[in-house]
Amino acid sequence: MNYAVIADAYERIEATTKRLEMTDLLVDLLKNTPIAAIAKVVYLTQGKIYPDFVGLEIGVAEKLALKALARATGRRESEIEADLQKSGDIGETAQNFIATKRQVTFFQKTLTVQRVYETLDRMAKTTGSGAVDTKLALLSGLLSDASPKEAKYLLRTVTGNLRLGIADMTVLDALAIAYGGGKEARELVERAYNISSDLGRVANVIAEQGLEGIKRFQVVVFEPIRPMLAERLSSPEAILEKLGGKCVAEYKYDGERVQAHKKGKTVTLYSRRLEDISNQYPDAVELVKEYVRAEEAILEGECVAVDLETGELRPFQELMHRRRKYEIEQAMEQYPVSLFMFEALYVNGADLTLSAYPVRRKALENALKPSDRVTAAKHIVTSKVKELEVFFEEAIADGCEGLICKSISKDSVYQAGARGWLWIKYKRDYKSEMTDTVDLVVVGAFHGRGKRAGTYGALLLAAYNAETDTFETVTKCGTGFTDKDLESLPELLQKHVVPRKHSRVQSMLEADVWFEPKVVLEILGAEITLSPIHMCAMDSIRRGSGLAIRFPRFTGNYRVDKAAEDATTSAEVVEMYRGQLKQISEA
Repeated sequence: MNYAVIADAYERIEATTKRLEMTDLLVDLLKNTPIAAIAKVVYLTQGKIYPDFVGLEIGVAEKLALKALARATGRRESEIEADLQKSGDIGETAQNFIATKRQVTFFQKTLTVQRVYETLDRMAKTTGSGAVDTKLALLSGLLSDASPKEAKYLLRTVTGNLRLGIADMTVLDALAIAYGGGKEARELVERAYNISSDLGRVANVIAEQGLEGIKRFQVVVFEPIRPMLAERLSSPEAILEKLGGKCVAEYKYDGERVQAHKKGKTVTLYSRRLEDISNQYPDAVELVKEYVRAEEAILEGECVAVDLETGELRPFQELMHRRRKYEIEQAMEQYPVSLFMFEALYVNGADLTLSAYPVRRKALENALKPSDRVTAAKHIVTSKVKELEVFFEEAIADGCEGLICKSISKDSVYQAGARGWLWIKYKRDYKSEMTDTVDLVVVGAFHGRGKRAGTYGALLLAAYNAETDTFETVTKCGTGFTDKDLESLPELLQKHVVPRKHSRVQSMLEADVWFEPKVVLEILGAEITLSPIHMCAMDSIRRGSGLAIRFPRFTGNYRVDKAAEDATTSAEVVEMYRGQLKQISEA
């Protein structure tokens, strides 16, 4: 398959902001892709060569990409850099210079998907002495044979800025239509993705085996399952009513959520974003080896900083020291951790994701050896409001954030990759006016004035609408940023800049700069109000009004552990607003 086929499709996809049209164009591309190449095409369309959990990135810095472009075109780097300053898009710059290149390429070869993928794979796996020179030679070789359009998407891909506006959910829709007989197959295809986190493998199975292959799709150790997420409510009465009058309540520990995969003596820990974080927690890896008795298991839990002398739980911020690349041994001594497990998703060959919660809880307890350092989350089963309130207060006193209340009905399955009412968060500050933080996605920015000239004066932030897979603006925030934050924000956000409002962003405001929804910030506000200009939960409370957060302030916490789709949802903002109104009426 020629890479030009992909480049042509990308150009058409990039030219539209209509998601249905994007899906149709992607369906056409997938139908025209040989089955042997389907996984590679899907990965490349995601802007990667492997699923995220593999942890292998192409890893080409912009400067190296410019050097490769200079070598392939016979132009000076300074010329190319000047053009990039004007265009702001390395892909556009590559297209311009390849179209007018001075370096004549004899015996130019047609680029194929196979060659592009294998070359990018070699680049990703090249490390150590001489790695930069090797990557430079490989990339310039591709560019020498590339057409202007191919060069545009090649350089965007290798620098991590493909900018097509295609989300994973769009790819799933396209796979269901192209190989599953129609959009009605989407649910089955999405389940396969949710239990494997590997769009390439899903594409390969449905292309080769059709829906029957997807129905046989299995959970596999070391392929992380996309995490289930919780809704939130502000009172025990509402929680019990929503969960059918009876529920299990577990401590919500203030730590880092991990998914532990074990096979024999091999253990890997994945973050909630499905990144391999085993090197940050080598002590936790050893704890799983020692205290998980099951030979094969996928368990979920919270990795929590603890005081080993007193047994007290420590705040989440202490785990930030574990993000160091170096001095991990020292961090382990200063900030030891314990594991509080709350889910068993797979044990010794049994896929438990479609089992009811009581079955999973029993399997979890059976999979663990008794230990102070690795234990099942503290829990109760209750149907009483008072008992739930008392347990909540105990959790707070023990250093937790609050509770996760879970359904124990026969349909209380593990909803991989979904947020639903089978799990409900009950946290400390829900009853007061916006004293709970929210996690919002940066989708735009406004240029600063006065002391903030040259940087951003405010950021446009959005909540995630899970039903429409879009990001709806909810506030503008310019408070809480330090001088260091203001200085670094343009650089942090530069790689996410897009020329116009992203296709997944819903906004009535016109930002000075638009971003693809990637960066998540923790925000604290004073209250939630009706708003005629923000799109969050538009028309859900009153026709013509959305919801907005008043007097927002950045807490200083960049939520690097969260993907944009893990941000606070529009539905959660609605529930917080309604809870606030209830409190005011009772006061």
